[in-house]
Amino acid sequence: MVKRLIIAIILIAIVCGGIVGFNFFRSMMIDDFFANMQAPTVTVSSVDVVAETWTPGIDAIGTVSADKGVDVSAETGGVVKQIEFKANDRVEAGQLLVQIDSAIEEANLIAAQAAVTRDQQALDRAAELTRRGISSAADLENAQAALDASRSQLQSLQATLDQKSIEAPFGGTIGIPKIDIGEFVSAGTMIATLQDLETMKVDFTVPEQRLGEIVIGQTVRFGLIADEMSYEGEITGIDPKIDPASRLVSVQARLDNSDGKLRPGQFIFARVMMPVENEVIALPQTAVTTSLYGSYVYVIKEQPAKEEGGDAGLSVEQVFVQTGRRSGPEIEIVTGLKAGEKVVTAGQNRLSNGTLVVIDNTIDPTKTAGVGSDS
Repeated sequence: MVKRLIIAIILIAIVCGGIVGFNFFRSMMIDDFFANMQAPTVTVSSVDVVAETWTPGIDAIGTVSADKGVDVSAETGGVVKQIEFKANDRVEAGQLLVQIDSAIEEANLIAAQAAVTRDQQALDRAAELTRRGISSAADLENAQAALDASRSQLQSLQATLDQKSIEAPFGGTIGIPKIDIGEFVSAGTMIATLQDLETMKVDFTVPEQRLGEIVIGQTVRFGLIADEMSYEGEITGIDPKIDPASRLVSVQARLDNSDGKLRPGQFIFARVMMPVENEVIALPQTAVTTSLYGSYVYVIKEQPAKEEGGDAGLSVEQVFVQTGRRSGPEIEIVTGLKAGEKVVTAGQNRLSNGTLVVIDNTIDPTKTAGVGSDS
């Protein structure tokens, strides 16, 4: 009995020792694996930090309108007799657009002209009789009043007749007709829109903090795409009042539209150009990461080879920076960087201090980066 108990105790000791030994060996091997494991390499894109000539600007979004644009309307009622234009015709100032039936007014005009002739003759006779002393001055005054009344009636009929002929108030491009021949129109009925597309206006707003930086005549670049500011104009008006609700000031600029691509009501990007500055460090906005602790970038540095004769790798170091103004896709770096350093522009979400990296600039993330608002 005792012998069996001793054998059982020995077997239990052997099993427990084996388990302890295995766990110790496993921990030792795991520690050795992690101690010799190669750190993963992250692929990033980069840009060299250089002191450059920088053209800052105030970015905004505007709405295009024609320099001269109206909705042509009927001034008086009547039946449409003629439509002398087609949609998108180029019309000149004074060109007839629509003729409203004016037969009644033309007939009344003949009677009014005859009345003027009659009253003129009566005035001439009264003047001659007054000169001879046959007629009194009162008769002459009555004849003059009758002539004035008939002339007034003639001018009124002529004005009404002129209103029946709707003409272009200025040269431009006429839109789609909103009426048909034979249709009765009343005063105020819209005929078509007329827009002078040669020169356009753009209305946009800027923050009140930047009001002191803009002046009449300042150059503004425009583009239908944020990265393609192909149009150039100048500021022609600055609203003297700041909107108390939005704290924005309204600005208007004028630009040439000789290619005819801009249309009234169109959405457009605007950038008020500021004076050129030299020796400014600016980075793509994608290179700067903002956190609760401030803005930072990852600077790429060479890492010495661990073994003699081996290749040196690249690692990153987190560097906090002070940012300044924004202009288009770039942001000014006030402090924290110096020319000659290399900064990561994409892939920061997988980085930390000391992470090994490899550079691949075949894809430029700054081409697809959104344009930040000016601050």
